[in-house]
Amino acid sequence: MLGIIINPKSGKRAFRKQRLYLWRLLKSRHQPFAYRVTQYANHAIELARELVEKGYDEILVLGGDGTLSEVVNGIMRADVPEKVRQNVQFGLMPRGTGNDWGRFWGLNKDFKRSLDLFFHGKKQPLDVGCVTYWRNGIKHHRYFINSVGFGIDAVTCVEAAHLKYYVGSHHINYLFGLIAALRTHKPMPILLQGDGETIVDDKLFTMNIGNGPFSGGGMKQNPDADPRDGVFHSMFVGKPTFKQVFQALPKLFSGRLTQLPFIHTFVAKDIAIDTKKHLCFETDGIVMDIMGPCEVHCLHHALCMRVPQYC
Repeated sequence: MLGIIINPKSGKRAFRKQRLYLWRLLKSRHQPFAYRVTQYANHAIELARELVEKGYDEILVLGGDGTLSEVVNGIMRADVPEKVRQNVQFGLMPRGTGNDWGRFWGLNKDFKRSLDLFFHGKKQPLDVGCVTYWRNGIKHHRYFINSVGFGIDAVTCVEAAHLKYYVGSHHINYLFGLIAALRTHKPMPILLQGDGETIVDDKLFTMNIGNGPFSGGGMKQNPDADPRDGVFHSMFVGKPTFKQVFQALPKLFSGRLTQLPFIHTFVAKDIAIDTKKHLCFETDGIVMDIMGPCEVHCLHHALCMRVPQYC
């Protein structure tokens, strides 16, 4: 059973053309389906959960990284047995700003190729990240598929979202957002642990925990990250100088960022972050606002996706 979730605000220019092609393709395949259209933030979480609980085992997403992240949250929160959830297969027709998840799999805005992959690609079990945090004394869980960022990573997403209202949706917004964030963001005191070992007990300027290697519209912060290997590949920066910050900027997109001596990396399945300061984070580009400590866990092979045969 095929369920389709569409974000009409993502990639609006090509929306009509893509939708018409999809409807014609499904008709030619005699493929029964149900489709849902998002109407507000986090609506895709509700829609995906509803579809999975009704027995839909294939979910096709027409949207960007944020829409896909919401769909993953909906699937993971569905009230179904774990074996049922693990057999749900999702696919993506990338239509967003950053397209970081699609970039790893060689998916671009060639929607015909994305659909061909969805129907004929191989079934690949994938890891899913889960952030456990507290708000107003209540425990919450937020799932992510690509990456989670703290410090200036999160501030950059806030600034990039503001830029959309002035210049539209472009992946370069993340670079401009980063430059804007550098003006005000300062390192915060933090205790960081990976798999029970202390990694940082000092100040943290930025950190990106990668399930996939790309973030921020093509920035390759964790070039070795692979969503199939059961661990996170992460990078962090403590208290950089202005000179170090500007040394890093040209290497953000080349995959050579981690070669700089002040960029620290670690690999872990379970990560704990403790701070008494206000802390926000972004999951797949969606900013979450919290206070206090949080934990990040890798859920190995929690979901399945149709991927190219060569992957």
